[in-house]
Amino acid sequence: MDDILGDGGIMKQVVQPGEGPPVPENASVIMHYSGFLEYSDQPFETTLNRRHPRIMKLGRDVTLGGLELGLLTMKKGEFSRFLLQPQYAYGNMGCPPFIPERAVVLYEIHVLDFLDSGLVDKFLTLCPEEQNSSPLSTFLDVVNTLRSFGNRCFNQNQMYHAKDRYKQALKLLETRKSQNVPEKESLQTALLPVYLNLSLTELRLENPQKALKYGNKALQIDRNNTKALFRCGQNAQQCLLMAQGRKPFDSDVNNLLRKVAMSYKESLDKQKDMCSKMFKHFNCRDLNEETG
Repeated sequence: MDDILGDGGIMKQVVQPGEGPPVPENASVIMHYSGFLEYSDQPFETTLNRRHPRIMKLGRDVTLGGLELGLLTMKKGEFSRFLLQPQYAYGNMGCPPFIPERAVVLYEIHVLDFLDSGLVDKFLTLCPEEQNSSPLSTFLDVVNTLRSFGNRCFNQNQMYHAKDRYKQALKLLETRKSQNVPEKESLQTALLPVYLNLSLTELRLENPQKALKYGNKALQIDRNNTKALFRCGQNAQQCLLMAQGRKPFDSDVNNLLRKVAMSYKESLDKQKDMCSKMFKHFNCRDLNEETG
């Protein structure tokens, strides 16, 4: 094991190397970890029983000194073990009843990903004038980090948290005053996925009117965007279903729903026909055998 501080307090063994830059200070880390008492095979704490690990912010959610210092040496995808002496773990008193006095502990950590939330935190403390005058590259990094936070929350089915992150990114983008045409184009490019993400999130939250609003905003940027067109189609169908629920015998609503269903079926049939023509010489049986 390597002595990362030179005093023997934190020893590190890299089991699986990572890639890219190390975790920065004040980052938010997505990781799995397990803590063991020395010579114990059973962890006193672990995240391996969770389907989705938490996003943990250094200095707030990660409060064990040795654990935080160890994380700052890790890279995305890395799996390492850290042996922590008491002064870098739970101290002389321990943490009864699970951690005895002056306990040496071992942590196994797998960094799945991290987000430079320190950059976001610092940027959000600036006044609007300072945010607008910041370099475009820094501004877009902040927006992309917020959207990445939202994506993480969305994938963990935390829809309201995802919506909050997307709305933060949207507010920054909509209040940024572009200085020239290339910058305006860059902002529009960054706006498009935020609108699409918000549209899908509102749909999952059963807010079809809001979902449709964001879908239409995405189409104003790119009227041929497939995702935006699909979102608007989903929202329109959802609105019709809500109308049918309120007036189940309304002939206009029912007829329109039937037309939507028929159009959807026709679209699927056209896609199947296109695929059939493209791959008419391809043996699908062989493909199934190769892929298992």
